[in-house]
This record gives sequence, structure tokens and C-alpha cells, in this order.
Amino acid sequence: MTVSLSLSQARRMALEAQGLARVRPTTPITARAVGRTFAQLQLVQIDSVNVLARSHYLPFFSRLGNYDTAILQSMAGRAPRRMMEYWAHEASFIRPEHFPDLLAWQKRYWVGAHSLDEEVRIDMENRILAVLATSRPMTASELTAKLGHDEVQDRANWGWNWNVVKRVLEHLFEEGRVSAAARTAQFERRYALTSRVYPGGTPEWMDPEASMDRLIEAAAKAHGIGTVRCFADYFRTPAKAGQASVERLLRAGRLERVTVKGWDRDVFRHVDAKIPRRAEGRALLSPFDSLVFERRRLEELFGFHYRIEIYTPAAKRRFGYYVLPFLLREAIVARVDLKADRPGGRLLVRSAHAEPSAPSDTAEELAAELCLMRDWLGLQEVVVSPVGDLARTLNEAIAARRHSQDPLGGRVNPLTGETGYVALVSPVD
Repeated sequence: MTVSLSLSQARRMALEAQGLARVRPTTPITARAVGRTFAQLQLVQIDSVNVLARSHYLPFFSRLGNYDTAILQSMAGRAPRRMMEYWAHEASFIRPEHFPDLLAWQKRYWVGAHSLDEEVRIDMENRILAVLATSRPMTASELTAKLGHDEVQDRANWGWNWNVVKRVLEHLFEEGRVSAAARTAQFERRYALTSRVYPGGTPEWMDPEASMDRLIEAAAKAHGIGTVRCFADYFRTPAKAGQASVERLLRAGRLERVTVKGWDRDVFRHVDAKIPRRAEGRALLSPFDSLVFERRRLEELFGFHYRIEIYTPAAKRRFGYYVLPFLLREAIVARVDLKADRPGGRLLVRSAHAEPSAPSDTAEELAAELCLMRDWLGLQEVVVSPVGDLARTLNEAIAARRHSQDPLGGRVNPLTGETGYVALVSPVD
């Protein structure tokens, strides 16, 4: 018998699977807690935009709160690695056990050097591999200098003006022969032989069907509930192969068919997915958070229409450049365009918009979340621009929090230097 769920139950199941249904821990965040969260998500997407924070840092803040990002650097940059880079849902940090499976299915021919003359490509491959076999991890620019490669690049075109060394490196990366050992402060990959990065040395060939089943089940665990499209999109695997995998997982008892009132699709749940009695979480979500990967799912399950407007001309943007959805309990109730003004020590809220069904405590809860993010980013204040229908009440809520924490307006005790005091002078002095 097919189980029937309400839309609310499906939302809570999805949020529980994504680690967003519960109140954040109040104890200090350990490397073990970060590792558990990563295992639950299966992957985090990488993006170079740094207007607020690197995109792969944000999902952990959304679920854990104030944590040390050095934990992630250690997980990705020190052996034995608990996360490594490869193509999944775009460029991503993945669990190492998924690397051989993704090698079987990720075909990003457009990224690297497939269009290069074969002799040129093979010669450069051999030269790069020979250097990496005897050197520390190196960036593309360091390898270019080491190889003495000189090339006139076409800088007239917008986008990736890669030289031959970089193109061949990305080709080798896609084939799994080189990997990213770490990233520089400027976010450049440091390349190394995969045998020095992948915990198992050189990955073995995997049966494609078995690989697809592992990836689809991992996606189903991370989503909790979803359609074939949801599961296939998680690791960006082909939909047709994903459909066949879902059928195999149904027969194996790893997935179950369900119906969701108000979600008119063929829907499946992972057998381990749980429905909490209520969703109590609160989070600002990165534009690249796995909860918002699949836009149709987001709209059908949460009633939230969302598009990333980073590459939209400024005059045509509806909500802003780097807009984060705000999750409150089991609904996405608002969106804010954020920027970290690091030199000025300010978290800038460049616009704030509420959803039509936003509850009355939206501004208060969002203010608390923004103040938590401010502290995590090491900034001093939150500044709200008067843009959007939520901006005024949000600004008032932040001002109220500031006043409650420092009722005397930050005035300094002249004796101790502490804020929140007024110097009092005795009448007899």
C-alpha cells in the first residue's frame, strides 16, 4: 500500500534529511560535528563568488552556527581526507567514497582539453604528470612557470581565458588522474597526482549501474523525499539512468513510493527518512545550498520561487546580487541580499523581502540570524538598506537587539573601558 503524506510532512522529512529541521547545537562545534553534517549532505557545491563567504562554508553555518572554517580546510587538505574535489552538482567537495562512482558518470568534456590537437594534449599531459610525480602540489600558474610554457592568450573574450597548461590540467582532473590537494588563499587549486590525494590511492573501475545506484541512493538519503529528477540532479547524473536506478532501488527495498497531497509528481522516499513532529530550525541558505539545488522541487515543495541573479544585469534584478533564502521552521519566509564589508566590519543587508505568508516573527528571527552570521564572519555590525518590504521592520528588530544587548548605546566606562556604562559623578566631588 502506498503511503500518503501531507505537504507539511514531506517538507519536514526533507528538512530533517538536510539537517535543517532542528535547533542548532549550543555546545562548541567540533570537527566530528562538521564531519557528520558533511556525511549527511553527501556533497557541498564550490563557487568562486566571495561577496559574503565562500559558498562551501555557508551550508555548515546554516546547520551548525558559529564554527571554525579551518575544520573544512583540514578535512579537504590533510590525509586521510574526508572530503575531496570533483565534478558532482557542478564543482563540489564530495565524500571520497563517491569519487570512483562519479568518475563513471561525470563527463565534462567542455571544461578541459578535449578540443585540443591530440598530439599537443598528450605531450602536455606527459610533461605535467612528470612534474607532479616529483613535486609538491602546484597551481596552474606555478606549473606553467615550471614547464617554461609561454603562450599568447586571447583576453578579448569574457570568461575562462585558460592557457594550454590549465586546460590540460582540467582534462586530467576530469579523468581522475590529477586532483586538487588544496586551495590557495586566492582560491586557486593546487594540483597533485590523484594517488596522493584519494585515500585509496588510484580508484578502481566501477560497474556503472552499481555506481549509479550508490549515487542515487546517496541523493535520496540527502533529500529524504523527492522525484527522479530531484535525485538525479543532486550529483548531476543522467535522468534516464537515474530512472532505471530508482526502479532497481525500489525492488531492493531502499526506496518506497509515496504520494504527497499537493505535489503532483511520482514521489519516492528513502526507507531511512524520518518525519519529525515539527520543524524548529532557522537558517539563511546559500544560493548554492543543497536544499535549493533543484528549483522546481523548491517551488513545488516549499512554494518558493527562486533564481540566482548574480549573472543578471543589475537593472534587471528583482531581489539583488547575492540573495539568500531565509528558512524559518518549515517554510522559506523571506530573502535577503547580503554582502560582507570586511574593511568596514559591516554585514550589509542590501535588500530584504518577505514572502506573502511570512509569519509575524519573521523580522525578529531574521535579525537574530543576521547577528549570528555577523559574529561568525568576524564583523561588528549589521546595516540594513531601505530596500524591500521587510527592510524597515528588520532594521527595527536589529536596533531592538542592539539596545537589549547594550541599553546604554555603547558608551564606554572611562575607568574600565567596558561598554554599556555611563560615568557618574558624585555631587560632593
